[in-house]
Amino acid sequence: MSTSTITETRRHAPLVLINLAVLLSATGNGITIVALPWLVLQQTGRATDAAVVAGAATLPLLLSSLFSGTVVDRFGRRPTSLVSDALSAVSVTLIPLAAATVGLSVPLIAALAALGAAFDPAGMSAREAMLPAATRAARWPIDRVNSVYEANFNVAYLVGPGIGGVLIATVGAVNTLWVTAACFVASIAVIAFLKLEGAGVPDRDARPSSMWSGTLEGLKFVWRNRLLRTLALVDMAIVALYMPIESVLLPVYFTDLGQPAQLGWVLMAMSLGGVVGALAYGGLAARVRRRTVMLVAISVLGACMVAFAFLPPLWAMLGIAAAIGLVYGPVGPIANYAMQTRSPEHMRGRVVGVMTSTAYAAGPLGYMLAGPLIDAAGLTATAVALAVPVCVIAAVCFALPALRELDDKVAPLWTSTEDSLDG
Repeated sequence: MSTSTITETRRHAPLVLINLAVLLSATGNGITIVALPWLVLQQTGRATDAAVVAGAATLPLLLSSLFSGTVVDRFGRRPTSLVSDALSAVSVTLIPLAAATVGLSVPLIAALAALGAAFDPAGMSAREAMLPAATRAARWPIDRVNSVYEANFNVAYLVGPGIGGVLIATVGAVNTLWVTAACFVASIAVIAFLKLEGAGVPDRDARPSSMWSGTLEGLKFVWRNRLLRTLALVDMAIVALYMPIESVLLPVYFTDLGQPAQLGWVLMAMSLGGVVGALAYGGLAARVRRRTVMLVAISVLGACMVAFAFLPPLWAMLGIAAAIGLVYGPVGPIANYAMQTRSPEHMRGRVVGVMTSTAYAAGPLGYMLAGPLIDAAGLTATAVALAVPVCVIAAVCFALPALRELDDKVAPLWTSTEDSLDG
């Protein structure tokens, strides 16, 4: 192997390892999206119970994601990723262990789901905060890196639910969770090999003085930046209204049909669309306005949610799901771009953590509303009640001046004679 080839491999190694770790960790989480609601519905058959577990898994994310960025900036990106995956692996193994010993109940499943979810945001924030340094090492354009990263994330949620649906049908929902634990362990092994500038424990003068003060600094920074504040609020509303469709309404519908594999297919179609959308954005970013992409994504999402309300045949659901993924695939790379170009290096973990926590903030409210509403009014009425506000948000976004800042010229994170992050 030539010296130039070895150098090229070393340059790209951090980016490859980060994406592989994300793939493994997110695949484990993708499996649980299918396994946990199915486990509850098998036991009680009540949508409200499935919503309770989904909400329990989301509620801790608000608090833990809020402080996760401060953990990253205080203890380091690589160490945080390792510890987070280790704790997630331990927590998820408690569910099959409990099933084999004391037995499972809805409160116990909800408590263990909450415990497992609490550790995820720190790991996600840590890996995402390492992207700019990996980008500098690889000398890739920033939009290309973000599109590959988000496409990889969608691949995980393409593979994860599919694996989950197949495993539930073959070995049962409880045993399926052993695969989730294995995914977290594999992610730990990958990050153990990562060597990257700025990934270790930060210098003392660069660390936040305390967890509380560091988190407040992150909140103030995001709130005072008009673009980040707008993106956070819009994302908060969209997540609250859409996630009950994916995590409560669809599981209930396919449970009634007795078709766990079909639920996995629909979620896989959505993730496949997301992979295509994210990868396509990497090539189109230089020619398409980021604001336009955002407006199209939210508008199409609202229309697709209305279409879901009619509970069409499986082939139509697969097309709707793929359309959602396709238009929303570029939204993640665009949000990453905004965070990376608007946050200083020493605060990047906190900015990522705060932006992530706002997405989780309204999630439990959406779950708690959707479950009882399904039991009282049915699937169609609930889907319409969730879809109409998304259509209104899409209309409002056309008038938001802050979103125009997505297309402002900003200083690149690094420059070279060959390339630049804004390339």
